[in-house]
Amino acid sequence: MEFTLKTAIYYDVYTPSTFVFNIQALNISKNQKILSESLQIKPSLAFKEFNLKNSKARFFKIQATEYVPFSIHYQAKVAVKPKLIAKKKLLTNTPIFDLKNEIIPYLTPTRHCPSDKLMDFAFNLFGYIQTDLEKTLAINEWIFNNIQYVSGSTDANTTAFDTLNKREGVCKDFAHLGIALCRALNIPARYFTCYASNIYPPDIHACFEVYLGNNWIVFDPTRLASLNQLVKIADGKDGSEIAVATIFGNAFCTQMNIECELLNEENSESFPSETFFISYL
Repeated sequence: MEFTLKTAIYYDVYTPSTFVFNIQALNISKNQKILSESLQIKPSLAFKEFNLKNSKARFFKIQATEYVPFSIHYQAKVAVKPKLIAKKKLLTNTPIFDLKNEIIPYLTPTRHCPSDKLMDFAFNLFGYIQTDLEKTLAINEWIFNNIQYVSGSTDANTTAFDTLNKREGVCKDFAHLGIALCRALNIPARYFTCYASNIYPPDIHACFEVYLGNNWIVFDPTRLASLNQLVKIADGKDGSEIAVATIFGNAFCTQMNIECELLNEENSESFPSETFFISYL
């Protein structure tokens, strides 16, 4: 499948400020390849692109001066071929002792996913289920049925514990709760940001991935996205690691326009399905 992406973000700046952005699609040779892309900052401001150690996420930082509004314009054409994983390959639990070393950090609590606070709740509701896949499916279903999607109901400080108590949130909160509940049950899970072709209103979307059968499998408890029609931006332990924008200073986002257009309709079946699941790694 091929997608075209168009992102425009506008800021007013009130004091000298530094911004870190994470809006560029990943370039992963097997599953996702950038065919063309451009990044413009208007007016021209000092910026640097960078990566973090052991991360494929593509960040860039901007130095903005006081009282100078600016805008970012990112466009890309991306070819995506998500990996289909048969359900039968995911039904065997992997002991923690046998996990790859780099997977271990996705078992522990983080700022937005305090899984240690949710252990009793998770075990009471899902602890009886035998396989990690079936536990994850039950968690995904429970969040969809019990957490209300309410735009603007949370902020950058909201945690999975807050979302569970308030019973409302947006996509990032749904993802954080899914991650925290999985980790509470000793299932590795991580945060996943993406462009999605069928989200309305168009926005950068958040899902979560669970490590099953040596694959990172994507889940969306909001059910707003078709899981085989995503363009991956980044993954991290929670949303604070791969935020769309982080501001050091005083500035305000006045407008954000997101477009993600699917150029063909092949493999349009919704996922997860009865027999197959999706991986983007």
